Amino acid sequence: MNDAPEPELPRGIALAWGVAAAPQRGPKREMSVERIVEAAVEIADAEGLGAVSMAAVAARLGFTPMSLYRYVSAKDDLILLMQEEATGLPSEESRTAGDWRARLTALYREQVHRYLEHPWVLDVPISGSPATPNSAAWMDAGLAALADTPLNHEERLAVLLLVTGAARWTGIVLAGYQRTERDRGLSSSDITAREDALYRALITADGYPHLRAAIDAGVFLDESDSFAFGLERSLDGVAAYIEAVAHGRTAERMPWMELDDADIADDKRYREARKAVRDAEKALRAARKLERQAAREARERRAR
Repeated sequence: MNDAPEPELPRGIALAWGVAAAPQRGPKREMSVERIVEAAVEIADAEGLGAVSMAAVAARLGFTPMSLYRYVSAKDDLILLMQEEATGLPSEESRTAGDWRARLTALYREQVHRYLEHPWVLDVPISGSPATPNSAAWMDAGLAALADTPLNHEERLAVLLLVTGAARWTGIVLAGYQRTERDRGLSSSDITAREDALYRALITADGYPHLRAAIDAGVFLDESDSFAFGLERSLDGVAAYIEAVAHGRTAERMPWMELDDADIADDKRYREARKAVRDAEKALRAARKLERQAAREARERRAR
């Protein structure tokens, strides 16, 4: 049991969870945290993250910058809330796409799509895991996809990080090409044709024999999805690892794993007990979700 006191929530996190105190005074009812965030996201979508400032958001809403600070007290908090808004929630389709592999692949595709919708999110510095509702929902969906596998919690999180990392890298590259298409008025085929021509002009077989062979094979004109291929091969490795764990072949298991149960991994009663633990953990998560919802509703009733 953890008896440590609950940490005081930073203002931005409290706003994201809807538990921050409302401003005592402020402009008319037209102003709200939601409207401020919506206006900031619109600016970032149109002009990039660098164009977002308290003054720019205030001007878009027709208020003074000081009036915004009554609701969002720092730009860092505003960016956190913008990121939360742009992240959104994973769809029900991705949560129920099939087995663990299909669900992780669906989550990956949705994350890439969100990055391409709001590419400025990729410019937000990573300073840690954002403890916000939507970010937590994506993590929960990824872990839920792996809940019926024999992986432990640390391993499930590691697999989730693999998938989200792949989505972020894919988003970075595709958003960059998307920006080039928009800024230069080029199509994706125009860009790849120019890249291929540039490589053919510069890369010689004498200096770079393997790269030249790839160029001659037409790799820069190939339309297959290299990012999806990389993810699939990574998930092949995860699938092989899950199979090994399920059959007690855990010699290469993560270093923090206890290996003393390897010889009983195929025992029926042991497997049933492990499944019962997973079911109990799932029920506990659901109960805690209901508790948080009830607490939020109680605070809203008290605030009326």
